[in-house]
Order: sequence, then C-alpha cells, then structure tokens
Amino acid sequence: MMSRLRRSMLAMPGSNARALEKGKTLAADVLMFELEDGVAESAKDAAREQVVAAVRGGGYGAREIVVRVNVFDSPWYAADIAAVAAAGPDAIVIPKANSREDILRAARDIAAAGAPAHTALYAMIETPRALFDIEKIASAAAEAPLAAMVLGPNDIAKSTRARLTPGRPALLSWLSSAVLAARLHDVDIIDGIYNDFNDAEGLRREAEQGRDLGMDGKMLIHPSQIAVVNEVFAPSPAEIAFARRIVEIFDAPENAAVGVAQVDGRMVERLHLDGARRTLALAGAAD
Repeated sequence: MMSRLRRSMLAMPGSNARALEKGKTLAADVLMFELEDGVAESAKDAAREQVVAAVRGGGYGAREIVVRVNVFDSPWYAADIAAVAAAGPDAIVIPKANSREDILRAARDIAAAGAPAHTALYAMIETPRALFDIEKIASAAAEAPLAAMVLGPNDIAKSTRARLTPGRPALLSWLSSAVLAARLHDVDIIDGIYNDFNDAEGLRREAEQGRDLGMDGKMLIHPSQIAVVNEVFAPSPAEIAFARRIVEIFDAPENAAVGVAQVDGRMVERLHLDGARRTLALAGAAD
C-alpha cells in the first residue's frame, strides 16, 4: 500500500518567517520547518515560536508539515517537544536518531506533550551508529508512529570520512541497507540533499539514483529543486500505461486463475499486480 506522497521534502529555516509563508505556494509534498540546522543558537526560541504559529495557523493545503526539533541532549529539545507536539504537525523529525530506543523515547515524549494521534515521527539517519542499527531503528515502527527515515549524506560523509563524489559510490551499500530496513518494516525512506542547488542535471542524476535504489523521495534545500525531484519520483507516462495494462489483464474475470500473462510483449506475473496498483495510486496522488 502507498503511504503519503513524499517525493520532495523541502527544509525551511524556522527563523525565516517569509520562507514559512512562501511554503504555502510551493509544490513540495513535505515542508520541513527547521529548528536545528540552519537556526543560530540566539534565534532558537524565536524560531520555535514562529514555527508553532505557522503550524497552528495552517493554510498549507495537502502539503505534509513536519518540524525538525533539536537533538535529545541539547538545551532546546524539551522546549521544542513541548511546544511543537502540542501544535500538532503531521510529524516531528528527530535528528541524529541512533537507536530503536531513541524512537521509542521520542514517541513517549511527544505523547506526554499532548501530540494528537495524527502526529508521526521521522528519524534522521546521520551517524555510523544509525547505519549499523538501521534495521533496529526501523523496527520501532511496530511500537511507535515512525512514518519515515531521512538520510543525511553530508553528516554520514563527515563522520565516516567517506567522500561524496558523483554517483556516491562510497555510500551505496549504506543507502541500500536503509532501503531494505525501510521496506522490511513498512516505513518510507527519503534520500538526503544534493548540495549544489544550481546544478539541475546533477540533482536529476542523484534523484534518479535514489529512485532506482528504491527511495520514496528526496530532501531539498532550495525551492528550485522541487520540480525536478517531483518529476523523477513520479511514474512516467509509459510506466503508468504499462501498470494500467497489468491491472486490466489480471482483473479481468476470465483471468482470475491466471498467474502469468503477456503484457505488451513482456511476461508478467501476478506478483507484479501490487506494484502496478501502487504505480497508479502514486500517479493519481501526484496529479
């Protein structure tokens, strides 16, 4: 089954009131209001107030509104959780989640702070410990409202001393492990940012790589990146047409007992039917 559409996740500094307002006009599927990275220490309290006001004020339509709070051991975490959870965003993003217990702790914290039932959790995967324990982190979805994991390639490269070169060969095994963990525990997995927001072709190549690895979307740092990523993570017209043919053939009453069929010159098994239905659902949501 398809969860919410999360092709594009745009990070927006909570200290920038103009950016928060502009988010109402942008085509990103997810808007992440930022209280951690990108907000100076002197601006943390003011950013929190602005973000809470924006969440409560609404006006963002179908966009998913998520808020990234500060790390557990920071001086701002408790105040962030208390204010943001009560405001009721679609999700709260936990930075540098390192363990299953981190997710369970965050779930307890937001519940104690009065978060409504619809408020989920996102986990930022940014450290070697998180990469080693990625499956355990994803498994917290059985007990906590973990909806997605978001990869942080910049932090991962920094902490591992891996080099972020074109194609990200040094990170590929870790990216694939994250996809496996996400699929095993039915949570979404969102690829990290592409730093050069002036390089549309480089962004497209990296987004296509993430899509082909099985990612559900990509985190962005600039509105100019939204259109490319939305296009990449939406089914192409050819994919939609092929999926429709698969559904039509296997749903035909005369094919109720058929396990394998020829679709447009290709052999397709009934096991592909779920994938075809998801493609059509994704196309419908993208429209």
